[in-house]
Amino acid sequence: MASPESSSIPRSTFPSPTATIVGHEPNHWPRSPIDEEAEDDEKRIEQYGADDPAEPQPKNFNEDLLPVSPALKSLKSPKVVPPPFAPKPVDPNQVTWDGPDDPLNPQNWSTRYKVWITGVLTVMTVNTTCASSAPSSAIDFIKHDLHTSTEVSYLVTAVFLIGYVFGPMFWGPGSELIGRRPIFIVTLTLYTLFHLGQARANNMTTLLVTRFLSGFFGCAPLTNGGGFMADIWDPISRGIATTVFAAACFLGPAIGPVVGGYITVSSLGWRWVFWVMMIFAGACTVLAFFCLPETYAPAILAAKAKRLRKQDPVGNKDVFAESERVQWSLKELLHRTILRPFKMLIVEPILLFITIYISVVYGVLYALFEAFPVIFIGVKGLTLSQDGLTFLGVGIGAILAMIINILLLRPYPRLMKEWRGFPPAEIRLYGAMIAGPALVVGALWLGWTGNYASVHWSAPAVSAILIGMSVVLIFISFLTYLVDTYLMYAASAFAANTMVRSAVAAAFPLFTVQMFKNLGINWAGTLIAGISLLLAPMPFLFYKYGARIRAKSKFAPCIDLKIAKEIAQEKEAAEFKGEV
Repeated sequence: MASPESSSIPRSTFPSPTATIVGHEPNHWPRSPIDEEAEDDEKRIEQYGADDPAEPQPKNFNEDLLPVSPALKSLKSPKVVPPPFAPKPVDPNQVTWDGPDDPLNPQNWSTRYKVWITGVLTVMTVNTTCASSAPSSAIDFIKHDLHTSTEVSYLVTAVFLIGYVFGPMFWGPGSELIGRRPIFIVTLTLYTLFHLGQARANNMTTLLVTRFLSGFFGCAPLTNGGGFMADIWDPISRGIATTVFAAACFLGPAIGPVVGGYITVSSLGWRWVFWVMMIFAGACTVLAFFCLPETYAPAILAAKAKRLRKQDPVGNKDVFAESERVQWSLKELLHRTILRPFKMLIVEPILLFITIYISVVYGVLYALFEAFPVIFIGVKGLTLSQDGLTFLGVGIGAILAMIINILLLRPYPRLMKEWRGFPPAEIRLYGAMIAGPALVVGALWLGWTGNYASVHWSAPAVSAILIGMSVVLIFISFLTYLVDTYLMYAASAFAANTMVRSAVAAAFPLFTVQMFKNLGINWAGTLIAGISLLLAPMPFLFYKYGARIRAKSKFAPCIDLKIAKEIAQEKEAAEFKGEV
């Protein structure tokens, strides 16, 4: 999957540091240096969707009007409240929220409505990721009917994932320019229509081109789904919602071969794999059109400004929203989408090593689509449809990972209070600590039980549960770690990670069959386990040394380190005062 992750982190992704002081409104006392620096970060997040703080600044920005999430109003810190001071002046023509309880603010929508939106996004994600793997069960039939080679037939899965490489460069920034909803409607419509070319393809070129375009447009839910979550959920509740969404990103690839296998061996034939995917995609597009609202705050405020100008062209002619005052040049767009992500990949060791790890495990997931037929059909003697059922183990593993991650999130509200809204990023690594060793065991289990016909087919099938759980936990743990590490630069970190891991995942199916046949299933599994073993210490090392590495980073704000220093100073002052 591409990430539910994706790559666009909007203004509400991170808690407002100004909302964490004694539970009062933020502008009733002078601010300390840490407050001022954190508020600078929040202003940039509000304007740019948690992106580059060096972007051009509009005039008349007033951070006093930033919405405060209700869930954060209760967060307290042991500060003494000084006398109030006068609020900063604001341009009366600037459109903002009508107070902290403005119903237009997605953070104020009802929990039931937020759950509904999350459900709609989850279904869309299952759809697009299911389409990435569904044809893998029909490879041999496609190869025979379209008269192509075995190596070329493997591209049916690979080119779809190559579309995942290039799509995020457009849909993430696009959602920040025109809003999330228009991007979803346009991309899902085109994604649906390109299934028509796949279902009716009479040659391999047509099939591969339309598969690439489907991946290119179909990655929008993965790219911007995380942005939707951050738009509507407060920082405490967002962890659970994002975990469910991320698990869905892996349920899709697990369901795809099951559906594809049964359709292929039925009287319908392999073309109906694409017809069924098209019907599913069309239903999701209709659902998005009628049920998916705009959630991106700058886009909502821009629409509000336009509505006010239309209602009273004379009286409201000077009304404006902040996003309308920001002009993006082609150079700035290229900087955001291409230059900065790869610059970060080069100079940021945390991003580089996490991208390597996630790329490997993501590649392993898509390698299973080619390896399972070698094991379960070639060695265990299952039919094509029965082979597809073995992928359900990956789906079960994804659900287990979701449950484990939700349990790991239980202390997070307490940590939010203790750390004034910014707990250390390394807390997110617990899931990867569990999953790293588990992936090594799962790969060895699959290889050595799958190599021998005398071993019952259920033994390697159960290993898929452990592999699926490990892949999803590593994915969720590291991506949330990147968010907490880079904050307003997280969009760029996600863009680099998404492009690299999708490219690696596209390459894995091209050599998986040869690797499992030439090395043997047992040694191929051992090779994967060996690589996983080399990478497994990474979350433990980042847990111990991550703060030290972040402190030297040019992109990591390290607000938690500044808060820790402030807390230590307050403790020293309190102890000194007690001694005096």
